[in-house]
Amino acid sequence: MIKKIPLPLWTIGAPVIAWFAYFAISSDLGVFYTFFLAAVLIAAVLAAVHHAEVVAHRVGEPFGTLLLALAITIIEVALIVSLMLTGGPDVAVLARDTVLAAVMIILTGIIGLCLLAGGARFKEQVFSLPGVSAALVTLTAILVLTLILPNYTTTTPGPQYSSAQLIFVAVICLVLYGAFVMVQTIRHRDFFLPPDADGNEETHAAPPTTKTALLSTFLLLLCLGIVVLLAKALAPEIENAVVNFGAPKSLVGIIIATVVLLPEGLAAYRAAKKNRLQTSLNLALGSALASIGLTIPAVAIVSIFTGMSITLGIDMKATVLLLLAQFTIMLSLATGRTNILQGIVLLVIFAVYLFTIIAP
Repeated sequence: MIKKIPLPLWTIGAPVIAWFAYFAISSDLGVFYTFFLAAVLIAAVLAAVHHAEVVAHRVGEPFGTLLLALAITIIEVALIVSLMLTGGPDVAVLARDTVLAAVMIILTGIIGLCLLAGGARFKEQVFSLPGVSAALVTLTAILVLTLILPNYTTTTPGPQYSSAQLIFVAVICLVLYGAFVMVQTIRHRDFFLPPDADGNEETHAAPPTTKTALLSTFLLLLCLGIVVLLAKALAPEIENAVVNFGAPKSLVGIIIATVVLLPEGLAAYRAAKKNRLQTSLNLALGSALASIGLTIPAVAIVSIFTGMSITLGIDMKATVLLLLAQFTIMLSLATGRTNILQGIVLLVIFAVYLFTIIAP
C-alpha cells in the first residue's frame, strides 16, 4: 500500500526544480531561460509560504512567525555579506540601502497591503496592542541609532561611525533585538497571541504531525535559500532592464529586497485575509526588527575584520520618509483596531518612496 505524502506534491517539487535550474545556469542567460528562472523563483516563493504556515501551525504563535522572520533574515544577511566580500563600487552603502529598502517595504508596503486587504474584507480587525507596541518601540530605537544618528556624529567625517562607535551600536542592536525576542517568546508571550481566536476555524484545526513539520522546515530552508540565489543570479538581468527603462540603479536593490521578502509578505497577506491580523503583524514587524537588528551587527563584524568602510547614515529625503512611515505606523496601530484607511495611507507613502527613487 502506497503511503500518502503529507504535503502537496508541488510544494516538494518546486524547490527541487529550482535548485536544478540554478545549477544549470550558463554564463549567458537566454531570454527563455531567464523567464523560466523567474517562474521557478515564484514557485519557490509560494512553496515557502506553504511550508512556513505548516511550521507555524505546528509550533504555534509567536514561535512560527519568529522562525520565518529569522530564517529569511539570516539568508538576507548571508547575501549582503557575500556581496560585500566580492567587492564593487557600491559596497560601502550596500547594507544601508538594503536595510532601508527592506524596512520601507515591510512598514509601508506589506503592512499597508495587509491592512487594506483585511479592512476591505472584514471592515475592522483587532490585534494585541501590547505586543505591537513592544515591537514598534524597539524598532524605533534601532532605526534611529543605525540609520539617522551616524549623520550627526563627529568622530569621523560623513555619515559613518568610527570603529568603536560601530562596535557599540552593533552590540546595542543585538541587546535590543535579544530583549524583544525574550519578551515575545518567554516573558510576555501572551502579548503576541491573537486577542480573540474563537471564530477562527484554523486556530482549532488539528496541527500537522512532527514528521510533517520537520519535512516542511527542511523544505522551507531549501525554498528560502534558492529564492536568494536565484534573485542574485537574476540581478544582472533586472539591472539591465532597469537601465534600459532609464530608471536609477538603486531600484535594483529594491526589486531584489522585494523578491527576498516575498515569502513572508505573502504569508502576512494571507493571514490578514483570514482575519488573523496578529499573525500578520507578528510576521511583518518581527521581520523588520530581525532585518535591521541582525544585519547591522553582521556588517559591522565584516567591516572590522576586513577594514572595509561602510556608510550607514541615510540622506535627508530618506530620513523624512522613514520617520513619516514610522510615525504613521505608530498612529495606525495605536488603538488595537485597524480599517481600510490606514492601509491606504501606508500604501500611498510606499508609492511616494518608490516614486522619489525613480524621480528624485
